[in-house]
Amino acid sequence: MKPIFETIIKSIPAPTGDPDAGTQVLISTIDYNEYVGRIGVGKVDNGILKLNQECVIVNAHELEKKVKVKIGKLYEFDGLNKVEVNEAGIGSIVAISGISDIHIGDTICSPENPEPIPFQKISEPTISMDFMVNDSPLSGKEGKFVTSRHLRDRLFRELNTDVSLRVEETDTTECFKVSGRGELHLSVLIENMRREGYEFAVSKAEVIYKEDEKGKKLEPFELAVIDVPDEFSGTVINMLNNRKGELQGMAPTGNGTTRLEFLIPSRGLIGFRGDFMTATKGNGIINTLFEGYESYKGDMSYRSQGSLIAFEAGEAITYGLFNAQERGTLFIGPGEQVYGGMVVGQCGKTEDIEVNVCKKKQLTNTRASGSDEALKLTPPKILSLEQALDFIDTDELLEITPEHIRIRKKILDPTLRMRAKRAMQTS
Repeated sequence: MKPIFETIIKSIPAPTGDPDAGTQVLISTIDYNEYVGRIGVGKVDNGILKLNQECVIVNAHELEKKVKVKIGKLYEFDGLNKVEVNEAGIGSIVAISGISDIHIGDTICSPENPEPIPFQKISEPTISMDFMVNDSPLSGKEGKFVTSRHLRDRLFRELNTDVSLRVEETDTTECFKVSGRGELHLSVLIENMRREGYEFAVSKAEVIYKEDEKGKKLEPFELAVIDVPDEFSGTVINMLNNRKGELQGMAPTGNGTTRLEFLIPSRGLIGFRGDFMTATKGNGIINTLFEGYESYKGDMSYRSQGSLIAFEAGEAITYGLFNAQERGTLFIGPGEQVYGGMVVGQCGKTEDIEVNVCKKKQLTNTRASGSDEALKLTPPKILSLEQALDFIDTDELLEITPEHIRIRKKILDPTLRMRAKRAMQTS
């Protein structure tokens, strides 16, 4: 008796393709290897692709593109491993090396019939961050790669596989502008670099603005589709209205939830997901899709609460934390190293407040009943990478190390920070 899998496989008709189209391979993924360079991965849609075959690269979105190439190496996949082959037929998933200028959406065709396969165009970046060398007082103690050269090499190496990412050099050699398709896109890159041993700092995410032919300022907009329990729909609508969102549609889904459709500026979604999950008690679902560029909607405040800032460098002490927790929500516990200008919590008011979490209780000979009882601390709020990226304001940085995530002010000195704030208010 034949195995059931063999019977099933033989019952599936073999793909035929279009015999008149010749060879066609649509590149859908880019891989990279330090020895062979860029590797294009795609499926053979028509014909047979052979080793050392002369081909032409065309693109449905760049009709003028027509590059003659030669297949240097041809691989098929055996699980996660690549196996060299001499030829591949219709339906095979192949990896092609030896072509330096190959991109997602390119079609490798026979020279006799260079017809591109339609492909969804890769979206342009809408969010940017500054990646910079970490210059805090605790820098260089945890990371393996800490210099600007290490940072630059890693960011430009990421461009070999991430086609939606953009990296630009700035006026200083220690800072790079990195643009991506959203906070999640950039946070994945940050987390990967952190796990690889890199130590650096990033600024708050900012949207990428454009101008039309009349010089009018434009900003990116997203279509947000939200499923939220009925009792929270009013709260979510109010939150999005405050972030310049416009309600496009509202309908019940029939299972106790309401579906909301909002057209909202991309900058209105920065830091929104954390507040959204809190407001809906974790029951809300939000999906966003890039809609396009429209007219600038005006200024918008990112955060309504200030920060608790460490007054001096040292080790956080229970006595100092006990006095500081009355001012807001702490992000650190006792025993953690802090420095002046480091953000240790969220203030209950709108302004920033400096606190001394390193303060020790002064010892005296006088004792009173009940005064020496153990101090009780509220457990600190430990921020994840995404929560920290949402929390930081425009005058703050996020310090990334393999072991810690710290929030700090861009200007650590309190006097200089106050002067900069006054200068900004008067300008």
